Amino acid sequence: MCTMLMFVSSCSALHAYNFQGAHKAESLDKISPFILGLISNTKRWRPYSQTPYLIELDIMQSRPVITPETLGKWQYVVDQISEIADVPATLIMHTRDQQHNVCVKSTGNANPYLEGQSFQLHDKLYCFGVLENNAELCVEDATCDPHWRDNPDMEYGMSFYVGLPLKWPDGAIFGTICMLDRFRNKRALSFRNGLRQFCRIVEDDLAMLEEIEQRKKAETRLQQELDNREAIIKKRTQDLEDANTALRVLLKGVEISKNEVEERIEQQVRGLVLPHIGRLQQLISEDNRALSHLDIVETNLKNITSAFTGRLARALEGLTPTESEIVQLIVQGRSTKEIAKTLSRGTSTVDFHRNNIRQKLGLTHRGKNLRQHLNSLN
Repeated sequence: MCTMLMFVSSCSALHAYNFQGAHKAESLDKISPFILGLISNTKRWRPYSQTPYLIELDIMQSRPVITPETLGKWQYVVDQISEIADVPATLIMHTRDQQHNVCVKSTGNANPYLEGQSFQLHDKLYCFGVLENNAELCVEDATCDPHWRDNPDMEYGMSFYVGLPLKWPDGAIFGTICMLDRFRNKRALSFRNGLRQFCRIVEDDLAMLEEIEQRKKAETRLQQELDNREAIIKKRTQDLEDANTALRVLLKGVEISKNEVEERIEQQVRGLVLPHIGRLQQLISEDNRALSHLDIVETNLKNITSAFTGRLARALEGLTPTESEIVQLIVQGRSTKEIAKTLSRGTSTVDFHRNNIRQKLGLTHRGKNLRQHLNSLN
């Protein structure tokens, strides 16, 4: 639908036409393009029977549906206007697709118009004058006016007319609101300002419908965005679950492989190495120092094959080779004298190393036993 901006830019040219004079003889195709352009490019309105009048969405610019609640309010408005102004017909007209349609009409047998009734826009139609000038049109007696004498509403004897344009919030034409009578109505003439106020009420309703429609669209866009985000989160969650499942399978496979390797190493050490160590111990049973070293070798091999704990291994990494040897002898339950004899060192040297070991392991309190602490790591 063309907006009123196009119309306003042409108002000065349109104003030069005088309904009483020069343009009376102009043909429709020379006068009407200004107005017809305002209402082109839309779907045709479909009249209803026994159901509320609903406005379809525009093609060029989406317009909200006129709800039954709003139509009920407008019905009250036109009935009040007819009662106050004492006119037989008050109409709210909706303009689209070069047609001017009765949207809401005042009740009463004196009103000859029908809801859904359609009029072709042309320069002899009262409402066309409202749209063309974008302003109020007042015709007190069409029978005395050469231009309006043969207008279509004269078929119903409606020689009196007062009408105003109705607009959407952006200035685009919705239609008109008008009062009609069969004679010059002084009471209606004095009510022209009141008609303007009712016109504002209808336009406020149009603005509210537009705002509600915009909010609904915003909510729809927001819901779509939320749905998209939820779909993305759901997919990523599923991907993570799949990755965790694959990782668990992989870790299980690694654990199985690790157990198999450890079992194989244990079997080989126990079957291929430990028997020879036992034989060596028998051969050198007289050499206590050699037996001590063989005991250390045997113990360490057993520790390796029995999953020697990582905590003790990490503790040994920070020690010197001599300190590591002393730690392993302490774990076997050797005393300071026995360790000194095994390593061919003095007891004071062993005590010195024991103190260094305690400091490196964080055993600054003298009440903590070094051997118990090492056993807790092993």
